[in-house]
Amino acid sequence: MSNTSNIITSSIVPEEERLSFIEHTFGLSFPLQIEPFIYHIAGHISHQYDGGYWIYHRLSNGGFFMAPDHNQPFHCICDNGFEGDVFAQTLGVSACLYAFSQLSFSDNNQLSGLCAKHYHLLRDFVPELSEVDEILAMCD
Repeated sequence: MSNTSNIITSSIVPEEERLSFIEHTFGLSFPLQIEPFIYHIAGHISHQYDGGYWIYHRLSNGGFFMAPDHNQPFHCICDNGFEGDVFAQTLGVSACLYAFSQLSFSDNNQLSGLCAKHYHLLRDFVPELSEVDEILAMCD
């Protein structure tokens, strides 16, 4: 029998809570550094990504990810050799993991610590997703 108390869940951040949620979770680092870098990573790994609205997800473990509000798959080609079509949530989780990882090496200790924390919180959630293998392959 499995223990469901360790399962990490996600829920969409309602539109009316987005600004306060982001401010509380990341502060000014999000609109100034984190969010633009996530968009950049998404465009780098999928040339099909060309902007648009993103859905914010809060995780039950305190983590966060965002994903494009898009119904069609994205063709992704990653620097590590991964190539394949993935759903928007997979692109978003992968772009967030890339961004959190890279920004965790920032010279800004507050930003680096925040991104390292959110990398691990999101990485702990990845096994709960149906495209776990694709995410791990994209981020290897």
